[in-house]
Amino acid sequence: MRPVEDFMRIALIEAKKAYDLGEVPVGAVIAKGDEIISTAFNRRETGKNALYHAEAEAIFKACERLGGWRLWECTLYVTLEPCPMCAGAIVNARIPKIYFGAYDNKNGAISAGLGIFTMPDNFRPEITGGILENECQYLIKDFFKKLRNR
Repeated sequence: MRPVEDFMRIALIEAKKAYDLGEVPVGAVIAKGDEIISTAFNRRETGKNALYHAEAEAIFKACERLGGWRLWECTLYVTLEPCPMCAGAIVNARIPKIYFGAYDNKNGAISAGLGIFTMPDNFRPEITGGILENECQYLIKDFFKKLRNR
């Protein structure tokens, strides 16, 4: 089995694509074992759609590729802690494991204490944060620093 960091590095490559387009640099990878099923990056501005978050895009592509909405054999790797919308999509897709890089104390579904992943009688994925946290955090901080300086 490939190390978690390998998949997070691929998610970082996706995040850099978003960065280069002037999007908030978030990237996501969905894998089934060692096989990458889908990759995606944030593209709300270029796509002019509030739903075009990296996780939502990766889930959409994975469902298309696998031919169903249940991703119960897959793992999600994402450079930023999922927001509430993406947390709902993750729960609905039944993704059992999530690894994320940077924490999002302001908008993160976990850090903000929203409890989406811990709702009673609901699907509860295993979540691990802080994977390549410094690299993921740097990309986001640099993006917003440059945005403020414009």
